[in-house]
This record gives sequence, C-alpha cells and structure tokens, in this order.
Amino acid sequence: MGEFGWPTGPHTQIICKNLALLSVSVYDLGMGSLDNFIDDRLLHGRSHFDRKEAAAALDLKPESLTAAITRLAKKRRLVMPRHDFYLILRAEDQKSGAPDPVRWIDPLMKHQGIDYRVSLLRAASFHGSSHQAAMIFQVIAPKQLRDFEIGRHRIQFIYQAPKSFEKANQSDHLNQMKSDAGFAKVAGVELTLLDCVRYFHKASGINGVAQIVKDIGQKAQPLALAKAALIYENSAVRRLGYLLDWSGHSQQARVLETFVKKSKTTVLLDPSVKPIIKSLSESHERNVKWKLLINEPVEVDF
Repeated sequence: MGEFGWPTGPHTQIICKNLALLSVSVYDLGMGSLDNFIDDRLLHGRSHFDRKEAAAALDLKPESLTAAITRLAKKRRLVMPRHDFYLILRAEDQKSGAPDPVRWIDPLMKHQGIDYRVSLLRAASFHGSSHQAAMIFQVIAPKQLRDFEIGRHRIQFIYQAPKSFEKANQSDHLNQMKSDAGFAKVAGVELTLLDCVRYFHKASGINGVAQIVKDIGQKAQPLALAKAALIYENSAVRRLGYLLDWSGHSQQARVLETFVKKSKTTVLLDPSVKPIIKSLSESHERNVKWKLLINEPVEVDF
C-alpha cells in the first residue's frame, strides 16, 4: 500500500496511465468539437459566437469548454473582445489580430443588449471623406462603455444621453455598413455631420470636422439635416451651419439658419480654445449670422 492507503504495483501504474490517456482523449474530443463548431460558423459566414451558443451546440462540461476555448485562443484562432463573446480568426485576420470591426460590432452590441451606431471618423470615411483614414472605429451608445484594443483595431465608445440617443438613432437617420458577415448601423450623412460637430474633440478637432464638412456636406439632404438638427444643442447646430457656409454648401447651411433665432448668446467656434484673459476674446471676429466668435482660423486640405 502506498501513502494515503492507495494500492501500488504494475497493474495500478497501467490503470493510471490509461486514465491519463482517457483524460487527454476526452480533452482532444472537446477541442475537435469546438474546432468543428467554429469551422461550421465560418462556413455560414459567421465569424463570432458567444459562450451560450457554443455550450448549446456542444456536449461539453463548462470546464471542458473553457479549456477548449483557452487552447484555441493560444493558437490564435479565437480572441475575446468582451466577456463570453469570441471572434474567430481566419488566416487573413492573423496579421491584424482581429477581423474588421464592421464584421462583428453589431453582434457584439446585441450580445451586450445595447443599441449603437458607428459614427464620427469611420462614418465620415464611409460617406466619402477621403481625408479620413479612420484608424479608429468609433461607436456612439447610450451607455458609458470602456474603449478597447484588439489586434491592430482600436474601438472607441462615445456616450450620448439615452433620451437624445433614442431620438437620434431612428432608422431614417441611419444607413447600413455592409460586410461579408452582415450589416452594421452607421450614422447617415446628416447625423454624421452633427455627431462630428457635437463631439469635435473626438473627430480631430474643429479643423478635422471642417475637412469632413467640406468633403461630404454637399451629400446632406437639407430637410433631413434640419430634422436631425432638432435633436442637438443649438450651439453645435450653429457651428455646423457656419462650417457648411464656409465650405460653400449654402443650400445645406440655409436650413440651419432658423436655429440662430432661438439663441440669445454668442459662443466660440472652437470651445476647446479659450482666452486666458477675457478681454482677448473681444478681438476675435464676430460672425453675426451664426452668433459665433471665430476664435480659431479654419484650415483644411483642398
């Protein structure tokens, strides 16, 4: 008898060896099952899954599923952008470390139960702003979410108050970004312009927004722009009106002129640049039409 009363001998060693082999075989079976599962997902154009889906499809204990997922993650076949949500890496995704977010942002947000829209720089690029390389994938949501990086992709979330978000995120203000995996919600041209002006600090500043307005402002439908503008702060609408005028998109700018009448105060064109001495603000050009102090010269590439 060995320590703790366990029997010893050649037969016992054979039994232990067989148990070990059985354990490995069961583990490999789990791996094979998960391999088949993700291969089937890819075959049907799905490059993602969540833990519940995998558990429902595979006859594996929770710990075996965890082990199988961990093993495939180490082999760089899976990555996890959020808890219990996994991306399947195809051969072409290995270099970037993850598929393009447009392929999986919609199922990820559904997994979290949060509505969203792709906007700002990525949306501007989608609508034809060629100056926007869109190295960052920006998403507006009615909940504060943590940004994250996955492979070479950086996902940034911008919070919009739930009531304003609900009014903005209506189907007539949205378009669809198509990929081989499905569709993602993206702000329409009008909403993209308003989002960029409202969150200008996330859209390369006032000059970055001016470039976007110059590039895609003409594509905005005037009536749709006026309707979408009702959702936004009056100061943001006036800044957009000024930039549209400055870019020569007078038809789009004209529909925003009525918003000036509702304002009693003059605001800075670029609120991120404030004079140290109050008297210096008096030297700035005052644009009466849009009730703005032009405290920063607008510069874009032509």
